[in-house]
Amino acid sequence: MRLAALLLFFATVFAISRVDGYIEQDVDCLSWHLAVETNNVRNWKLVPEECEQYVGHYMLGKQYRKDFKIVANNTIEYAKSLTLVGDGKDIWIFDIDKTTLSNLPYYARSDAIWLILGHYHTMTQSLTSGLWRELCHQYRGLCVYQTLLPLGFKIVFLTGTAERFKYIRIFNLKAAGYHTWEKLILKEEADQGTSALVYKSKKRTELVDSGCRILGNLGDQWSDILGDNSGNRTFKVPDPMYYIG
Repeated sequence: MRLAALLLFFATVFAISRVDGYIEQDVDCLSWHLAVETNNVRNWKLVPEECEQYVGHYMLGKQYRKDFKIVANNTIEYAKSLTLVGDGKDIWIFDIDKTTLSNLPYYARSDAIWLILGHYHTMTQSLTSGLWRELCHQYRGLCVYQTLLPLGFKIVFLTGTAERFKYIRIFNLKAAGYHTWEKLILKEEADQGTSALVYKSKKRTELVDSGCRILGNLGDQWSDILGDNSGNRTFKVPDPMYYIG
């Protein structure tokens, strides 16, 4: 039933959005998307109504995967150019949602369609279907991860997901192919109510204070890669679905 609903959702989006952009009223969706990805449009809550179809087409079509691939390829090129110290302190930080794991199957649920409007909700269910694993493996974050490990990087997952969902996150990461990491940092009760930017800056500072060197940082939100101790180089995955400041 879930698979049938997902396929129907995909078919509907593609059927109603066959062009690359929409220009209605005063919003050019391609320009809006560019402004979002360059952080010129900030603190937005909803995708403009006239751009809903554009965003659906972009996320489910080929262009999103092409854009992600360019980010991944440049990330890998940079990582390979580095000479690591080899003392186990050279780390790479990964965000989880929309960076290492795909949320698209969750958005396709009939009770979560409204999320396409730009809201964000932490996935709290373990999706074990073959479709979930297939979509996760399509994510280029896995290619980056698989490249970094043999180079000697220690992997740190830093997420705003609440600590109570720790074991669900571990299950999903392993199901998608992420089997080894140095740390999995989730949001503890004491950090609830703290903005993503402040929270992630704090956790990165704690890593640096412990002697770690953050050589790279990959995330889909600007809050993942801005703030204190963001890393020697940051990489942003495209995401016009929601904004976390």
